[in-house]
Order: sequence, then C-alpha cells, then structure tokens
Amino acid sequence: MMNNDINQALQVLKSGGVILYPTDTIWGIGCDATNPEAVDKVYQLKGRSKDKSLIILLDNEHKLASYVQEIPDVAYQLIEYTEKPLTIIYDGAKNLAPNLVAEDGSIGIRIAKHRFCEQLIQRFRKPIVSTSANISGEPSPKNFLEISDEIKNGVDYIVEFEQDDLTPKQASTIMKLDASGAFSFIRR
Repeated sequence: MMNNDINQALQVLKSGGVILYPTDTIWGIGCDATNPEAVDKVYQLKGRSKDKSLIILLDNEHKLASYVQEIPDVAYQLIEYTEKPLTIIYDGAKNLAPNLVAEDGSIGIRIAKHRFCEQLIQRFRKPIVSTSANISGEPSPKNFLEISDEIKNGVDYIVEFEQDDLTPKQASTIMKLDASGAFSFIRR
C-alpha cells in the first residue's frame, strides 16, 4: 500500500498539486517546495497569511547545502542527537519557491525521520512543504480523524498510509539557528 501511495503522491507533486500525508509529527499538507504556484495553493487552502512562512522536509541532512547558503556545524549535531522531531530555521534560503522563504531570507527545515516521507522525498528528489493539516488559527489535528473535511476536500491526493494510526501526535520543536551557531527556541 505504501508504494502505491508514494507513486500517486509523486504524480500529484510533479504536476504542481497538493497532498495530505503522514509525517514524523502530525499530518501535513504538502507540495513541491520549488514550485511557487503549488506553494500558493497551500496558503489558499489553509487561509494562511503569506507573511507566515511554511517549513520544508528533506530526507537527509546531506541535502541541506542545496537549500541553505551556510550551515553552522552545530546543525548536524542537533539533527543527529535530537530524539524528538526538530525543525531548524536557517538564514540564507536558496533554490526554493520565493513565496516559501520568510521576508528575512530564512527557511524552516526538518529532516523527516519517517519511512513514508523519506521514501517520497528520495524519489521526488526535491524538498516538500510540510504544514499542519488545518485551517490557519484552528487547532492542529493530532491524528487523521481530526482533519477537517475542508482540508480533505481541498487537496489533490490523500495518502492512505497510517490513516488508521490514531496515536495522538504533536508538532515538532522549532529552533532558530544563526550562521554563528547561536540558537533560540521558537516552539518546544
């Protein structure tokens, strides 16, 4: 089943569509992080203000250099040794849809330690957007059953994998990391 889901999701991502998919944290709304039109669709579906940037997922830390100008060494240690899912906000985003990058040029990136996400991103060969599967301002769904029909009806493909996993999930820790390696927590 997972392979079929990945094939379907790949077709949608390649055609500029939006998917609803399980991640290492909560269910996410995703698209091609290099396609500005696809990113716009995600903002519209969520009713989210464009001055609030979205995050992206990569399948491994070796791909960070393709999307961030300068990676402090401490980033690799944080990724390797953190047990909980961790989103790091880096300065100097590059090679991404311009409407995805924050006004200050930063981007939040999480290395997804999740079978489905890793395989999807490996095969897609590009980062994918990941934002909580809710309308902006509403609570984030802790499992698939809590996702609103408005979100489900607004995406081009809903991944079947892990829909029946009702274990409550929570969003990632978010930290901002500057080029010197200094960091601060945005969400614990």
